[in-house]
Amino acid sequence: MRKPSKRKILPLNNPVDWENLDGWIRIQINTIPKAPVNGVICQVLDHLDEFVKFPKKSVLLWKGCDRIGRVTKKHDYPDALKGFLVKAGVVRDCRSNGPAITSFLFARGERPARNQPGRGWNIHHLYDGKITYHGRESSLHAVKDGNHFTQSAGLVAVHPVADALCDEVPAFAWYLRGLSLQKFGYDPDGVYPGGRTDEYGFLQPQKTEVINPKNVN
Repeated sequence: MRKPSKRKILPLNNPVDWENLDGWIRIQINTIPKAPVNGVICQVLDHLDEFVKFPKKSVLLWKGCDRIGRVTKKHDYPDALKGFLVKAGVVRDCRSNGPAITSFLFARGERPARNQPGRGWNIHHLYDGKITYHGRESSLHAVKDGNHFTQSAGLVAVHPVADALCDEVPAFAWYLRGLSLQKFGYDPDGVYPGGRTDEYGFLQPQKTEVINPKNVN
């Protein structure tokens, strides 16, 4: 069992209605007492593709890679993976969160540019260890786990407005996690009722592509 996180957590107050995800999120948003905030979230939901971009496929790009101790340090990609990415036409990013960004792009995710020159939307880990499911004490902190740090199903490109909502509104964060579950079967916290997940967090019989640098040709 995963140990409870020492980080400050935000719990999800109500269970997700997995059969009616869109209806569920609207109900949750209506409980927010501040009408202006409610309005912003509703606008984002009404035009979600203008604020959130999902990858086209699920892939664990670099099995075993994590971000532990790499706040500023760069990643040294294995030679085999370097060649693999060159063949795929994907430029590797060596910064601390770079392998996750590279995985998102390899999975044909769109990363729009920001108004600030040279910057793109943030590549956000849906599971950041901070927002727990209803009744749970912990949640996956993907950057610390080599089976999840470069898993594209757990990554989205987010507009700065949506990026803030992911941190501030637990229901919105779980809505995006629910969309990932619908698209890819990704459920690393194992919260889907009656579901069984494999070692990579996917509901059976769904599977993900796994690229192990030791076995790359």
